[in-house]
Amino acid sequence: MDSLKQQLKLQIIAALNLEGMQPEDIQDDAPLFGEGLGLDSIDALELIVLLEREYGIRLKDAKEGKPVFQSVAVMADYITTHRTK
Repeated sequence: MDSLKQQLKLQIIAALNLEGMQPEDIQDDAPLFGEGLGLDSIDALELIVLLEREYGIRLKDAKEGKPVFQSVAVMADYITTHRTK
């Protein structure tokens, strides 16, 4: 699970062009939206694409992704349960 979290952090940084950020800058349980990384609805769409492309997980829209994108730890749990790739 730790390797998946590390991989996710790298993928999030790359997909969202978070320049100057390192995986260790993102805490596993820190919120991705709001006070955490401060991501927005456009970033949520990018995360939806990331899940589909990398893990074969298809979410219909950002609303469906809201509970999934709470933190890196929650995303990793969701991927472990739902991945098709």
